[in-house]
Amino acid sequence: MSEPAERLAVRFAGLDCVSPIWTASGTFGYGQEFAPYLDLSDLGGICTKGISPKPRGGNPLPRICETASGMINSIGLENVGVEGFREKKLPFLKASGTRVVVNFFGETFDDYVACGAALDAMDGVHALEMNVSCPNIKKGGVEYGTDPAVLQDLVRQCRAVTKKPLIIKLTPNCTDIVALARASMEGGADGLSVINTISAMAIDARRRRPRIATTFGGLSGPAIKPIALRMVYQVHRALPDVPISGIGGIATGEDVAEFLLAGATTVQVGTQSFAEPHAARRIHGELVQFMRDEKISDVRELIGGLQGGR
Repeated sequence: MSEPAERLAVRFAGLDCVSPIWTASGTFGYGQEFAPYLDLSDLGGICTKGISPKPRGGNPLPRICETASGMINSIGLENVGVEGFREKKLPFLKASGTRVVVNFFGETFDDYVACGAALDAMDGVHALEMNVSCPNIKKGGVEYGTDPAVLQDLVRQCRAVTKKPLIIKLTPNCTDIVALARASMEGGADGLSVINTISAMAIDARRRRPRIATTFGGLSGPAIKPIALRMVYQVHRALPDVPISGIGGIATGEDVAEFLLAGATTVQVGTQSFAEPHAARRIHGELVQFMRDEKISDVRELIGGLQGGR
């Protein structure tokens, strides 16, 4: 990746990023797992696995299955907990040379606030991504992320305990994502991640059983990209000054360009990393080539540049 950094550099919610390409929470572990496959310092940022106040074992197996143009997962936010993260995972991330965005969640308001406060105190954590959109846990998560009034209150409480940039990861499993985006910003958020997975299921017809132990899981991958693009565009059109990190089926450099044109400032590579651990590196190269082909000298020219949208 020899391209001058200024060509791809963006600023997102107060973070200076060398590239608009981040990796998505839950798809890139804690970063160290992927270090053999790409130079982490070339990434604009890493969104860690979701961190909760205490360690979680996650959901029963099976909890991943492949679907047409994507996958369904019901991991259940398995993680090492906030103290395990500080002791075992953060030292590597601090030395990785990229922006560390820690995804966090809880089962109650108090859990969210406690986790946010603990992460705020950690040197080497550059921003927090609050997960109010996971469809795979019974308490917390998406139940707080679909009611604008509840969401605004939760964001406000977490905002009170952190000075770090606070990004809210929104659910597509709603009737009005713009209302949720507006509530997040009114609660004090600095930016938004759009979108998390879409609630879905798969059936093994021969066994007459669900393919996921919890029956329902979160659909991700190329299958959801058109929905993600639509929601990024809707949020950007309604709130044009709000930084958006676009997520959903990003597999090529041109996919990145599409999300930027729709209004995203950064994007997060997710499911593609499962099939191709170095995907973010390849996508970076393809984005640079796209810019050369289109004679674009600065990636920021693409942000919000869609023409003819309504």
